[in-house]
Amino acid sequence: MQQEPWQVLIVEDDRRLAELTRDYLERHGLQVAVESDGTRAARRIVEEQPDLVILDLMLPGEDGLSICRNARADYHGPILMLTARTDDSDQVAGLDMGADDFVCKPVHPRVLLARIHALLRRSDTTDASTQVPRRRVFGPLVVDNALREAWLHEVSIELTSAEFDLLWLLVSHAGRILSREKIFTALRGVGYDGQDRSIDVRISKIRPRIGDDPIHPRLIKTVRNKGYLFVPEAAKEMSISGRVER
Repeated sequence: MQQEPWQVLIVEDDRRLAELTRDYLERHGLQVAVESDGTRAARRIVEEQPDLVILDLMLPGEDGLSICRNARADYHGPILMLTARTDDSDQVAGLDMGADDFVCKPVHPRVLLARIHALLRRSDTTDASTQVPRRRVFGPLVVDNALREAWLHEVSIELTSAEFDLLWLLVSHAGRILSREKIFTALRGVGYDGQDRSIDVRISKIRPRIGDDPIHPRLIKTVRNKGYLFVPEAAKEMSISGRVER
């Protein structure tokens, strides 16, 4: 039986841009709705539960950061934020509010579509044919990709969807160095441009939540000029308090 098309909600006050984006995405098999009013956006996201939200940062009534924060408690799908500004602080704030990806405008339609497909693939956990283990256990740290949850000493770890995807990618390749290029390709479907800091921001947020030392990390190590490495032996040495033993 043919799968129903993915449902996407575009929250964008530039009507022409929203319509052009909608038309392009619909030509590529997505079902797209548009919301231009920021004051209605959070409620509509929660009520309609689209498969993905494209959320502009600057909106009348309520900005994208506020919408993302207000919707996140009841919406667990991917949120792709758009902004005309290139300030790193916008990306950091967006990730803090629970955004899964961040794209600067103007963005080429093909790049936007690739980012959307990457996010949708990550959020679709219904493929039972995969042979990849769905749960990884490292001492007191448990990461379950089927449930999309993680626990430390049997206590649930609070992670955004994007943070979980990054953690799962690292633990799935435990003991192997993953370059930023490989991480970007796996999580976003596009190559690393050498400037985006979103991966580094997420790593810094994940570390303390899984019991790692953010100043002198041993679980998720930064390997200079190479990338990131999840060290399984360090996880097994965790003390009862949930911190890594020195």
